[in-house]
Amino acid sequence: MNAQGAFRAGISGGQHLVEAYLKDLGDADLLVRPLPGTNHIAWQLGHLIGAENQMLEAIRPGSMPKLPAGFREKHNKEKAKSDDAKDFLTKDEYLKLFKEQRAGTLAVLESMSEADFDKPAPEPLSSFLRTVGEVFSMQGTHWVMHAGQWALIRRKLGHPPLF
Repeated sequence: MNAQGAFRAGISGGQHLVEAYLKDLGDADLLVRPLPGTNHIAWQLGHLIGAENQMLEAIRPGSMPKLPAGFREKHNKEKAKSDDAKDFLTKDEYLKLFKEQRAGTLAVLESMSEADFDKPAPEPLSSFLRTVGEVFSMQGTHWVMHAGQWALIRRKLGHPPLF
């Protein structure tokens, strides 16, 4: 397997987990917090979608689908405190944006050469990711990291464990 295949597998595994955890949740469930002071799924989805867009745009400007006007503002750190459904999107809207951004990510991945993955990560990503390859690796792990919190929300809502 080459680097593209390895990154694609990690990204695909993360996507599988995300889709499984969200499959039987409704819009209201996305606003449940696992514990007081933690982020609910709706905000996390916006954060993850925005982060993926931003990271891939840093690698290849102009390559990613545009996010809706005001999307980043709806999912900034201040909005993480809101429990008002009007401040967030529906599950279907988040999943549509996720799939659009993911298609953009995979298109950029397919356009990369093996040597591209060893290039330094662009600013501002270089403060926590060293290479372009690490940016692609992050696209699977970032989602899985947040989805770990969703397992707790699922249990809180009475859903059975999936994995």
